[in-house]
Amino acid sequence: MYFETLQGRLLKSVRWRVQNGELTERGLAGMVGISQPHMHNVLKGARTLSPAMADRILRALEMSVLDLFLEETLAPPTDSPWTDEAALEVSSPSAAGPPRDRFPVPAGRSDSN
Repeated sequence: MYFETLQGRLLKSVRWRVQNGELTERGLAGMVGISQPHMHNVLKGARTLSPAMADRILRALEMSVLDLFLEETLAPPTDSPWTDEAALEVSSPSAAGPPRDRFPVPAGRSDSN
């Protein structure tokens, strides 16, 4: 795996956190020690994310490079029907019906096999 791949995964994770309100560009810029416009330009790709800056972002987010190897730990896929909290609710084990009736069926999928 190359630095460019890890760099892309870090940027993807940061963008996802900003889009979902977990972080702000201004807040992250302050934690990293750069201006908000500089952070904005890094996130949109107008400025290059240097290894030193990537390290500062990782430290600010309490992440390690190892976290970038496991892409699924960075952010849930945006097209997943399981990202909605209501879709994650499960009935109690004593609920009537076979087990498949207790779990939501993702949109576009049939309940029958």
